[in-house]
Amino acid sequence: MFPNLGEFNFIQALLKDTAAFKKEPPATRGWLGVGDDCAQFDGWLVTKDLSVENTHFRLDWSTPEQAVEKHIVSNVSDISAMGGVPKLAVLGLCINKSWSEETRVRVRDALSRGFAKRGIALIGGDTVAGDVGMFSTTLLGTLAGESPLLRSSVRSGDNLYVNGTLGKSGAGLWLLMNHPEAAADFPTLVEYHLNPRIRESAGAELSRLCGRSACMDISDGLSSELNHLACASAVSLEIEEEFLPIDSEVLRMCEKYGENPLKFALNGGEEYELLFANSAPNSIFEKNALLGGVCRIGKALESTEVFPVRMHRKNGEFLPVEPRAWSHI
Repeated sequence: MFPNLGEFNFIQALLKDTAAFKKEPPATRGWLGVGDDCAQFDGWLVTKDLSVENTHFRLDWSTPEQAVEKHIVSNVSDISAMGGVPKLAVLGLCINKSWSEETRVRVRDALSRGFAKRGIALIGGDTVAGDVGMFSTTLLGTLAGESPLLRSSVRSGDNLYVNGTLGKSGAGLWLLMNHPEAAADFPTLVEYHLNPRIRESAGAELSRLCGRSACMDISDGLSSELNHLACASAVSLEIEEEFLPIDSEVLRMCEKYGENPLKFALNGGEEYELLFANSAPNSIFEKNALLGGVCRIGKALESTEVFPVRMHRKNGEFLPVEPRAWSHI
């Protein structure tokens, strides 16, 4: 039995069922600085994401378990976008001083289970108390292939793809903010915003299938990520409005409330699906359960100085796609 040492006992309970700490070094060694979803040092992929109460999650909307899962997914998505597999985590946890003992225990247990079920070993961190809750994870992973998937790897002539459907998280947030009474009418949208489920092995599978691909996750919204991709690769990107895989429930919600579905497809953040580009034939992505549904949305062109990204509308017009999605500043 441990004496009643407060934080020590809390941490011991958090680590009780953690995944095993395995001595498995990266198979390939590489170094990569800032500019992609992860950095890389001596072969290890590393990313860091913060989730702040009342900014990234609200416990009057979500359960403690949903808030924790969303935080873990935001980190795992970065590793996936580089073609990696998550392995190790260092956790910073700020407990809201006003949380009940039940909420603290549920957050603790959700963190323990969330990392363990993915085989991610918790190897360190810190726990404090403050005026708002916060989760801070530094996540390390290893590459599934020989080299990372980089934002700077788009080449003129490449096809542009996304996996999954678009607009779900942004539409779910819009419902919670504007029509919370209708949340039960669109449960998949609200659930995706509060607790996104993604194909966490998609980036590793993309690396296996294609080798060279440019890739990033759609965490800050498609319009922003397209511009990031274009600038990093010094190309122009052209997307087709008719090809965008807008989620059917987003379309239904927009029809009900008179909203434009493109607003959510282009500018809704926290999507966590993958945006990628390569020259592989479309057929290699068909019926691949690890990637999920893959949709070609456009192509890469030689760089132009006018608009890095433009959209070919259904009416034949071309419109610039400006980065109008989420900004942290």
